[in-house]
Amino acid sequence: MLIESSLKITKRVLVTGGAGFIGSAVIEEFQKYGHEIFVIDNLSFGKREFIDINDTHFFKEDILNRARINELIKIIQPQWIIHLAAVHFIPYCNKFPFESSNINIQGTINVLDAAKQLQGLEKVLFPSTAAVYPIFDGPLHEEHTLGPLDIYGVAKLAGERLSHEFYLETAIPTIICRFFNAFGPNETNPHLIPEIQQQINLGIRTIKLGNLTPKRDFIHTHDMARAVRLLMSSDSIDYDIFNLGRGIEYSVTEIVDAFEKQLGESITIDVDQKRTRKKERMHLLADVSKLKSIISWTPEWGIDEGINTLISY
Repeated sequence: MLIESSLKITKRVLVTGGAGFIGSAVIEEFQKYGHEIFVIDNLSFGKREFIDINDTHFFKEDILNRARINELIKIIQPQWIIHLAAVHFIPYCNKFPFESSNINIQGTINVLDAAKQLQGLEKVLFPSTAAVYPIFDGPLHEEHTLGPLDIYGVAKLAGERLSHEFYLETAIPTIICRFFNAFGPNETNPHLIPEIQQQINLGIRTIKLGNLTPKRDFIHTHDMARAVRLLMSSDSIDYDIFNLGRGIEYSVTEIVDAFEKQLGESITIDVDQKRTRKKERMHLLADVSKLKSIISWTPEWGIDEGINTLISY
């Protein structure tokens, strides 16, 4: 188990997609510990104002630009790489399968190939997704049989394989994190919680939603960022895969109830048939026992605390 030391060892950290939803939380967390952060982001989804990074450390570039990515990574000479740049929103991926797969697979190839040329690279983290798992009604362990249902899950599973090949070729410690449902500030896609948040903050109290009964494992981005930092700081990992969730699942109606509680007002749900999915996972729950056994980490942000901050955000 990793125990945090009072001695801070700072690193040169490259975060691709750092101006995005999860990236902005990761950067804020790493900055608290004095790490020197560099960002590559094309700002197609992220926003420059989400991060407090000097312009000399921010590069507006697309990970599909292989030559430029190779050049930038040689200039930056990072000790750690956290490769967050990707297209994450599943409906968008399904609508634009070639574009999203090209970014998520070829872009990852470009970043990893550039990383292979570095002499001082110490560690790489590739964020995967719970979407690599098939439909299952119980907690999902990392050893569970894989079976993605959509193009996003397929592309991220390809990224896992590429990351494993990178480790085999270079022996550079490589960590794969399967992210479950993130929530928090700076969301850039219309997932469930930001969709409710947007309608609530517009003064709407009869909100339009789709499927109400599916349950998801929602984890705050602050908790995710802290887990990522602890994993990167661990000296005991060569190559491994971890689920990153909270280990608790909530239905859509339970999320609405949490908004009601924090708002102190009643909310009515109007089921919009245009938003409903014909085929839906009823459960998506992380078994995070492996993660907790490796790092000294426990989620600190519950649904109520997280939603309270979003209402006033």
